[in-house]
Amino acid sequence: MLQGVLSRAPATDAPAAAAAAMKAKRAPASPDEEGDGEERPARGKRQQLLGLGSAAAAAAAAEGPETRGLRLLSLLLRCAEAVAMDQLTEARELLPEIAELASPFGSSPERVAAYFGDALCARVLSSYLGAYSPLALRPLAAAQSRRFAGAFQAYNALSPLVKFSHFTANQAILQALDGEDRLHVIDLDIMQGLQWPGLFHILASRPRKPRSLRITGLGASLDVLEATGRRLADFAASLGLPFEFHPIEGKIGHVADAAALLGPRHRQQQDEATVVHWMHHCLYDVTRSDLGTVRLLRSLRPKLITIVEQDLGHSGDFLGRFVEALHYYSALFDALGAGAGAAAEESAERHAVERQLLGAEIRNIVAVGGPKRTGEVRVERWGDELRRAGFRPVSLAGSPATQARLLLGMYPWKGYTLVEEDASLKLGWKDLSLITASAWEPTDAAAPTPRRGSQET
Repeated sequence: MLQGVLSRAPATDAPAAAAAAMKAKRAPASPDEEGDGEERPARGKRQQLLGLGSAAAAAAAAEGPETRGLRLLSLLLRCAEAVAMDQLTEARELLPEIAELASPFGSSPERVAAYFGDALCARVLSSYLGAYSPLALRPLAAAQSRRFAGAFQAYNALSPLVKFSHFTANQAILQALDGEDRLHVIDLDIMQGLQWPGLFHILASRPRKPRSLRITGLGASLDVLEATGRRLADFAASLGLPFEFHPIEGKIGHVADAAALLGPRHRQQQDEATVVHWMHHCLYDVTRSDLGTVRLLRSLRPKLITIVEQDLGHSGDFLGRFVEALHYYSALFDALGAGAGAAAEESAERHAVERQLLGAEIRNIVAVGGPKRTGEVRVERWGDELRRAGFRPVSLAGSPATQARLLLGMYPWKGYTLVEEDASLKLGWKDLSLITASAWEPTDAAAPTPRRGSQET
C-alpha cells in the first residue's frame, strides 16, 4: 500500500509534513480545524508534496523491496503537481515512466498507480483539448450492466464494505418500520437492488408479514430498472410477500414533485410508512442537483432516511483532491489485496472490482474532477444539510452496530475497524475511515430553509 511505503520513507521535515497532509482523513477534524485547512495556501501544500517527491526519489535510488513503490509515489505526485500548475508537457513526459512501473496485475502500489496513471493521462488530454465534462448518468448497455453487476457481486465477496452498507441500513429501516404493515422504500440509486432481498428475508420471518411492500427505484436505464424489479418481485413471491416495484428512469434532482416518488398508492393508503435510502459512490452523478434533492427530501419528510457515504471529499483544488484520493484508494486496494487469495479465480475477481468500479471512480475524480463538477452548488456534508432541512440523527449504536460487528467477525482479515461516532457508524481499513453509515428522522420542529452548499471549482 502506498501509505505503507510512505510511512517508511526517509525522515525529513518536508516529507513528514506531506505525510501528515495525506493522513488528514484518518481522524475527523473539528469545524475550526477544517476551516483552517481550507484556508491553507495551495502553494504551501505543493511545496510539501515536492519535498515528499524528492525524498521518495532519493529513497528509490537505494536498493530495497520498497523502491518501486517509492518511485511510483514520487512520479504520481510530480505528475499531479505539473497538472495542477498547468505544466502539461512535463506531466505528459512523466506518464510513460508511470505506465512502465505500474501494473493492474501487480502489487497493491503498482495496481493503484496504474489506475491513477490512466486517470492522469486522461486529465492531461482533456486539459490539452480544454474539455471538462462530468460523467453523466447515461443508460448502460446490457453487456456493460452485466459486467457492472458482476463486479459488485465480486466486491461483496471480497470486502465487507458492501455488506456493511446493506446490513446497517436494513437494520435501521427495520427499527423505524417496527409495527408498520404498509411499507414503501425509495432507493435513490437502486442499481441491481442487491440490498433488498436481505430486508425481504427478515420481513418474511416476522410473525406478522406486511400487508403491502413497495419499492420505488431510480436509475439510469429503464431496461436495467425493469430487470431489477422482476428479480425482486420473483424473490418476494418466493417468500410470500406482497410486492410492487415502481421504476423511475433519471436522477432524483430531476423529480419536481414528491408525489411522483410517492405514487398514487400513497394517497390511497394514508398509513403507509416511507423510508429513503441512498448509498453514495463516485461512479456517476446521481442527483444532478444536490440542493434540489435536499428540497425534495424535505417535502417528502419520510419516516427515515438512511445514507452511506464515502469518507472522501471533492472540494478544494486539484492537487488536494488528488492527494486525498490517492490515500483513500491506496487503502481500498490494500484491503482488496488482503481479501483476495492467491487463487486465480479470486485474483480475477479482484481485478474486475478494481477495473470496473474503483478504477472508474478514480478516473472520475482525477480526469473529470468528480461526479458533479459542473460549476453548480453542491453539498459536501449531507448530515449538516439534513439537519438544516429539519432532520435529526438516529443512533445506530444498537442493533445496527451489533450486526456490523458480527459481519466483520465473519471475515478472516483483521485490518477492518468499526467506530461509533455521533450516532453514525464508520467502517475503515486500519486507521483510515472508508465509509460512514447514518440514519435520519424528521424533527418535530418546522424545518428551516436548507442553506446553500459549497460552490464547485
